[in-house]
Parts: sequence; structure tokens; C-alpha cells
Amino acid sequence: MTLHWVPATGRTDLLADPVALAVRNMEGVEVAEIDPDLADTAAFCERYGERLDESANCVVVAARRGGETRYAACMVLATMRVDVNGVVRRHLDARKASFAPMSDAVELTGMEYGGITPLGLPDDWPILVDTHVAEHPRVVIGSGVRRSKLAVSGATLAGLKPAEVIPLAS
Repeated sequence: MTLHWVPATGRTDLLADPVALAVRNMEGVEVAEIDPDLADTAAFCERYGERLDESANCVVVAARRGGETRYAACMVLATMRVDVNGVVRRHLDARKASFAPMSDAVELTGMEYGGITPLGLPDDWPILVDTHVAEHPRVVIGSGVRRSKLAVSGATLAGLKPAEVIPLAS
């Protein structure tokens, strides 16, 4: 099955509310409707013929220090793993870092689990973009909901206001 990509600004009904707000002034962001049961990256790629190394996952991390918890988003290619306990923990100057609990990630982002994306995240969240993602001409990412995917350039992700490009993958 092939995907029908259209400008995201024209199909905000396929986006979570915070994502729809974020893309309204962005160019080059496309959206395609998918089967929500196939939102997980591996199943999505297999069904729709997209490559894993052209898909990027948004991992929400909870970083703790001194009784304070801060959240960050990490963008990494689907073929790679985020080094949460090494690179991310040190970069966020945290004593401990771990994947955020699903309920926290969903509540704090206003997005569905399995569809969380860096577009539309809270303004105070760092967005850490792996260098492989930043260099990519086009990656497929979540749209905030499970029923669609976004296609954006790595440069678009690297250019998000709070984004930092660093090597994240192990």
C-alpha cells in the first residue's frame, strides 16, 4: 500500500492539536494517513514500504537531579538506539535519566503514545536530534496521533527552536 503525502497544513485533522499549531507556519512538512494499528515503526515500515533508516523515533526521556524531573525529546533513526544513560543523561546534567512513563509522556505532550513527535512539544523541553537524523534529507516521524505520519527533512528537525544536534545513538 502506498502513502498519499499532502502538506500537513491542509490536513490538520490528521494531527494532534499541539502538532497542528506547530506546523501552521512551517513549510515542507507532509502528512499521510495510515492504519492506526500499524503506527509502530517496524509494522509501519513493513506495511507501507518505508525503510527503517528513513524513519525516526521520538523518545521522551525523564531526567532527574535533586528531586527535580525535567523532560526532553530525543530524535534518533529507527535503526539506532538512544544512549539514555550515557550521552543523554550527561547532556541534560542529570543524576539519572530513563524513558518517561507512557502516561507522563502522553499527558505532558497532549499526543498519543506511538505518535509523539518533536513538533508541538512544550516550549521548555530540550529536543535532542541525533546527527544522523539532522543530516537526513527526509525522515518519517510521528504526527501526534497514531492514524498518520509526518515526513520532514532532518534540517527542519534540527532547526526547531529548542533543538540541539548531537550524536545520541549507541
